[in-house]
Amino acid sequence: MQPGATPSFTLGIEEEFQVVDPETRELRSHLQEEMFSQGEQRLHDQIKREMHQPVIEVGTDICKNVQEARAEVTRLRGEIISLVRENGLRLAAAGTHPFTHWSSVPITDNERYARLIYDFQMIARANLIFGLHVHVAVEDPDTRIHLMNAGRYFLPHIFALSVNSPFWCGTNTGWKSYRAKVFERFPRTGIPDYFGSGAELDDFVRTLVATGCIDDGKKIWWDVRPHPYFPTLEYRICDVPMRIDETICLAALFQAVTYKLWRLYSRNQGWRLYRRSLIAENKQRAARWGIDGKLIDLGRRIELPTESLLDELLEFIDDVLDDLGSRQEVAYVHEIVRRRTGADRQLKVYEETGSLPAVVDYIIAETEHGIAS
Repeated sequence: MQPGATPSFTLGIEEEFQVVDPETRELRSHLQEEMFSQGEQRLHDQIKREMHQPVIEVGTDICKNVQEARAEVTRLRGEIISLVRENGLRLAAAGTHPFTHWSSVPITDNERYARLIYDFQMIARANLIFGLHVHVAVEDPDTRIHLMNAGRYFLPHIFALSVNSPFWCGTNTGWKSYRAKVFERFPRTGIPDYFGSGAELDDFVRTLVATGCIDDGKKIWWDVRPHPYFPTLEYRICDVPMRIDETICLAALFQAVTYKLWRLYSRNQGWRLYRRSLIAENKQRAARWGIDGKLIDLGRRIELPTESLLDELLEFIDDVLDDLGSRQEVAYVHEIVRRRTGADRQLKVYEETGSLPAVVDYIIAETEHGIAS
């Protein structure tokens, strides 16, 4: 791609799911090998094994717009739900399992995962979490870096809408996204630093490889990263949502923010850049409170309700939604605010029932919402 050319802004979406026993409601992996063989026959490379055996990741093909992405996500969820049901199991979408303890979950037999366990020991064993990854294509490397630098500011705002992991090992953690707290124990996670160019990032990666820190760029797990193999910005900050509508809304937001920042960049305008540590303060607030707390307006240096800053985000991207054809999908933000986040809904079920298995049942039902039975 020539520098200065318009990016394609195509989408790719990856969701990580829990495989659950419908009787005990615990994570289950006893049919993992047979079930994955069946899944690979149906979905080929769109289904992936993860480090912990009861985890299934599925990824869409390249989608030209959010409508195509919705069709792909719906198809893939339907296929995986059918697959696990045929094997007497259920599919659940949440950032953590409410009560299964990580120490009881077997690890997939794979050289890469064995190396992670060797390097990080219990930190890797305990990394039993489930996320959403959204790829937005930006083909020029320097443009990709510029948009990553500017887009970091908006990560906590969108993350706050996705929080869906209040429980960990049978405990109400007090966090709306405990998944974020688990993952931050890994190195090379969180909000990325500023990079001046694609070449500067390449030099950073080469240094890590040369000094034995990593073997390739895939072991950089920032909340947004230029993908090491694809010409995309990969947004990795969000918990996997329960409903398809939520996944598509978040993907549409990431696409719209990327497009709006590119439009400013292409006109020799820009978004003010802020320190990584300040943006990380907002991420902590979003992980703790979701949409019920306050974020820092870094420009004005004041606290504001998260919902107020979400309104400002929607106003910021409003003029690009018709170009992208995503106005309806982005408008689902208002439905998330009305129904509350996945974490809030899990906590409400627990408050009403006192039962974590009931929470799992709710997650399963929400995961299947919108899928034809």
